[in-house]
Amino acid sequence: FVTTRVGGLARTIITLLAAASSSSLLHQNLRPSSSSSSLVASAFSVTSIHTRSVTTSARRQYNRRSDNNRSNDNIIQRKRHINIIQPLKMSSSTTTTKNDEGDATFANASATKNIPTFDGDEKAKATDFANYFSAYSQLYHQKQMLTDHNRMAAYHAAIVGNSQVFKDKVVMDVGSGSGILAVWAAKAGAKRVYAVEYTDMAKHARKVVEANGVDHVVTVIQGAVEDVTIPVEDWEAFNLQTEEGAAAAKECPADDDDDDASISCKQQQSKVVDIIISEWMGYFLLRESMLDSVIRARDMFLKPKSGILLPSHATMLIAPIMNEDHHMVIEEYLEGMDNWNDYLVNAKKQYGVDMSILTEEYDKEQRDYYLNSSHYVQLDDDTILAPPSVVKTLDLAVCTLEDAKGVDETEFSFDIESSGSGADDEEEINGFAGWFTVDFQSRTDEVGKQFGAKMTNPVHFSSSPEIGDTHWGQQAFYFASAIPIQSNGKVKIDGTMEMIRSKDNARLYNVKLQYTIGAAAADGLNNVMDMVESVYKIP
Repeated sequence: FVTTRVGGLARTIITLLAAASSSSLLHQNLRPSSSSSSLVASAFSVTSIHTRSVTTSARRQYNRRSDNNRSNDNIIQRKRHINIIQPLKMSSSTTTTKNDEGDATFANASATKNIPTFDGDEKAKATDFANYFSAYSQLYHQKQMLTDHNRMAAYHAAIVGNSQVFKDKVVMDVGSGSGILAVWAAKAGAKRVYAVEYTDMAKHARKVVEANGVDHVVTVIQGAVEDVTIPVEDWEAFNLQTEEGAAAAKECPADDDDDDASISCKQQQSKVVDIIISEWMGYFLLRESMLDSVIRARDMFLKPKSGILLPSHATMLIAPIMNEDHHMVIEEYLEGMDNWNDYLVNAKKQYGVDMSILTEEYDKEQRDYYLNSSHYVQLDDDTILAPPSVVKTLDLAVCTLEDAKGVDETEFSFDIESSGSGADDEEEINGFAGWFTVDFQSRTDEVGKQFGAKMTNPVHFSSSPEIGDTHWGQQAFYFASAIPIQSNGKVKIDGTMEMIRSKDNARLYNVKLQYTIGAAAADGLNNVMDMVESVYKIP
């Protein structure tokens, strides 16, 4: 992948790479008409995502881009940007290519539409690794996460601030990256820590572990957590036990390096982990679908009665916003179409070729890019126009893989009043914003409340605007047209939100918003608009 921070030379390289590529990106128009349910259905299958660049200037506006800056979008938009001018955003695009026989399709999903690390064939796993995991092997990418103070402070407080929970415990860090959470777990008193990392970042993690003097506690295992096993030699070396105790392990045949039956038995009895820690959250919580891997690790390795996960709970929220970036997004779309029309005139005049036959498709592509995708934003607190509405909660001790696949149709209701400031600037609502919170606390399910460890110093983390900048930011779902708020008036928005995983890329999601708008003016008149229905992809 290539970062958007580079200059003209790198853009030239990107252009050459794009020209050399045998793949093609597929685009779909995601804004259905209100009368076409078939378009709504088709919109829930997204196969290509464009990247965008985000500034962190005072107004955090989107940078204007030349067409060359968008020449190669086959990189993943990852959640990680903080304090950089044009951070790397990557798009897990699904690229369709044919092999020599012309019958092989590459997709970021298994045949059962799960993430490929679970039950994908080798082809799907290779595509997933190239489009998603490979970026995590870059230290530059890791640095964006490590320099997010809010993120780091929350995990540090949850681990080191609850050392009594970690004392003499077995810990698994899922998606360990640089290994810093595993180091903290060891320093908090864990007797054994398994740092599971799929990419070559595992090599760096081993160096970090050794440099911090905890390599006798932490072992870095390179591989997908769905495929790894607890090292057999650790059973005796670290006195690993299931909740049934050592007696359960003794039911296996006697230890013998050549005894396959003994090894198989002990690997089946793998629920010896007391604590799973993981930083799995993506844009608007679920993007990237890493929660799937955490749930599978829980089901394979965590002690079911007493084991805890950190974070333990997660919440998704949305709220209406007034953000001036909305106008810039619309302007960029219109400017792009103006530039296209200028090109058509020049192409006809200078080269004698009429390219106008492509205008409809170009407009569809521009709309898909600017209007029908969510936008990464870092909002100020005063852009939120009403208290947020919770659209999903997750208890990680008991949630299922089905829970991780999206958000069922969930109702929301917002009452937005004019500020009554009498300012000349017109007040308006120009979209919704979505973010998440996570908690590091004791288990709240009935079994866990009885047997689980008690977090005496619980920690709450939020990616909301009131907390300040985090590398997750928020996702803005902009309206095509802003909703004005009359002076001393009120607007009421009632509707539903649904979030569904993309069919062809199990790490990406699409959001459907349906809502009605009622306006109450100072004279008491009420106007209710027809139902609005929009579908956005989260790139």
